[in-house]
Amino acid sequence: MDDQTPSGNQKRRTVLKAAAAVGALQVAAPFIIKARGEVPVRFGLDNPLTGTYAELGKNERVGCELAIEQINAKGGVLGRPAELLVEDSTSADTGTAVQKARKLISRDKVNFLLGNVNSAMALAMGQVANELKTLLIVTGGHTDAVTGTDCHWNVFRVCNTTRMETNSVSKLLFEKYGKKWFFITPDYAFGHTLQQGFEASLKKFGGTEVGAALTPLGTSDYSSYLIKAEAAKPDVIIFLTAGNDAVNSLKQAVQFGLNKRFHIAGAQQELEVLEGLPPEARIGTWVFEWYWRQKNVPHLDEFVAAIKKKAGRVPTARHWFGYVATWTAALVANQEKTLDSVKLAKALEGFKLPPEIALMPDTPFYRAGDHQLMPNLYVGHAVSQGPVPDDYFHVDSVVKGVDVALPVAETGCKIKWS
Repeated sequence: MDDQTPSGNQKRRTVLKAAAAVGALQVAAPFIIKARGEVPVRFGLDNPLTGTYAELGKNERVGCELAIEQINAKGGVLGRPAELLVEDSTSADTGTAVQKARKLISRDKVNFLLGNVNSAMALAMGQVANELKTLLIVTGGHTDAVTGTDCHWNVFRVCNTTRMETNSVSKLLFEKYGKKWFFITPDYAFGHTLQQGFEASLKKFGGTEVGAALTPLGTSDYSSYLIKAEAAKPDVIIFLTAGNDAVNSLKQAVQFGLNKRFHIAGAQQELEVLEGLPPEARIGTWVFEWYWRQKNVPHLDEFVAAIKKKAGRVPTARHWFGYVATWTAALVANQEKTLDSVKLAKALEGFKLPPEIALMPDTPFYRAGDHQLMPNLYVGHAVSQGPVPDDYFHVDSVVKGVDVALPVAETGCKIKWS
């Protein structure tokens, strides 16, 4: 892959080149002159830029862009400039995501593939990348199968599995708020595996599932599902929606007054969602995968400042996902001094994130058996407004990923090396 030459259609998509980092590289002028004549190392991001998950996808892109800028400022990858090519997978058309993945790998000759927010798309991209022997770092697709039953030697994942998320919060919900749960579940891979994770916890604790409503992706009117939830008289209504669907469902739940009669909760929650809600709808118990306000975390302030400068806002977990995925590929390539996918995949087994990339307590690492990142998870509750602007989540406890992840033997992952 080192011999690749640039394709001729780069004007139709977002491209970040080493030239964009010239200002940051003034102290390394000899590298700049050399780099201008080098074939770039290409990172291809296949992520939703339109539809329900557009904001999440765009924030992951910003994280990737920041990483590319920093990578180039530090000398690039193998002494060559790094370049980001971005394609819109859409939020709901898996066929488009597959087409874009093939385009990025086969025509644009990317060295690394990144994405996707949508779990079904992440699974499909894993199959394509495996077929074409390209390293894929999944940014934000959570369904367990990505690093479970559908795992591949070339696929690694930054965001948590759905089981890690449900395991981190289930016992708290059961002990503090009650044992009868109703689920509002998006009808695709992500929602299904989240619900299955919670159901496993209910079975373990001796609780009861009093009902569930499967909701299409992109639903705007949740009234019929909320009426069904109310009629079931649960102790807890578990919302598994994400993106714009989470905003719509939670906003309408408060309009119905359900929060006054039942506890509202879920697993994965995101700052993008809480920002999109009116203050009175910032409620419930949730899990954050990364949060911008943490105490005594090295390099965190620099990252927050860099995202603010670049995007005009505080960073979210999605910024962090894109940032970590991009840096992961660059770091391991520079460490191993190669772009060979098999060699890099083997080197990533057990690979630890340095503090300036981890941006959280402890040391996140990619587990050797299933290629799943083992970070911390942040369990807490939404607040209408915290002590500082843009602070809508209070962290009650920090849970280690290794403590809530299924053992590799129980994930269904059996990696076969090509």
